[in-house]
Amino acid sequence: MSQSVFLTGATGFVGKAVLGRLVADNFAVTAAVRNGTPIRLADVTVVPFQSFEGMNWGSSLIGIGAVVHCAARVHVMNDTEADPLASFRKVNVEGTLHLARQAAAAGVKRFIYISSIKVNGEGTSPGRPYTADDRPGPSDPYGISKMEAEQGLRELAVLTGMEVVIIRPVLVYGPGVKANFLSMMRWLDRGIPLPFGAINNGRSLVAIDNLVDLIVTALTHPSAANQTFLASDGEDLSTTQLLRRMANALGKPARLLPIPSWMLSASAKTLGKKSLSQRLCGSLQVDISKNMKLLHWAPPVSVDDALKATALYYREHNK
Repeated sequence: MSQSVFLTGATGFVGKAVLGRLVADNFAVTAAVRNGTPIRLADVTVVPFQSFEGMNWGSSLIGIGAVVHCAARVHVMNDTEADPLASFRKVNVEGTLHLARQAAAAGVKRFIYISSIKVNGEGTSPGRPYTADDRPGPSDPYGISKMEAEQGLRELAVLTGMEVVIIRPVLVYGPGVKANFLSMMRWLDRGIPLPFGAINNGRSLVAIDNLVDLIVTALTHPSAANQTFLASDGEDLSTTQLLRRMANALGKPARLLPIPSWMLSASAKTLGKKSLSQRLCGSLQVDISKNMKLLHWAPPVSVDDALKATALYYREHNK
């Protein structure tokens, strides 16, 4: 009999990919879907809800072997909430722990929580990547809420015996990616000259298929229990390298101007775009050696193959 999995966030970028993989691997899936959003996959039990943090999940969790919790209030630029931290805590902390307590009470064996690299911090020094066991250092409301949820889950694991697995992805990309990564592809596709030809930073990324593979591995691997893992492709790129390889995947020339990164940083600071400068010019690298050591897991998809798949989807859906 296949293992039963309760999945949240099943219509989001990550959750949708997880759902497809679970169905393909013959897991019995129950998907929590906000406001009854339709899921067009056979053999998936759908549980509609409106308020995540106030939902009584009890009967839906009976007989479930594992929960994969992808749903969250995600990080947004220029948040307009009067108290962003309170809003993040309501969903990411209260909602997560509300579900986890009910899962433990229902006898769920393992709870997989998709957290964020922002729990570690916003950037790394050269040659000093984040590791899964570093002391947390979140600096924004989103990262703080994710850290607090992790802490609550670990405490619950001790009290109840339910195994908790925490996965912190870096920037996730792949077919259907939105936000800044999609903007980058549009710039390259249109041949717009970009001032990013001389950036020598290091950034870890994770292809959606690699992240999903790690999540599915963590569902059943005995050594994953009560551990924290970072998720990346295992190959770091500078912003300049990423743009060139993405342009190659699109079949376009990369028109990159060699503007020094210090000049870009100074300009961004003047314009009040310090956080944007950090993402473009700063480094954020992670060490995933723990994944190989404990799970014998390495990313199955190469960066270039993942970029090609992302570019193919873009060409077919964004013209």
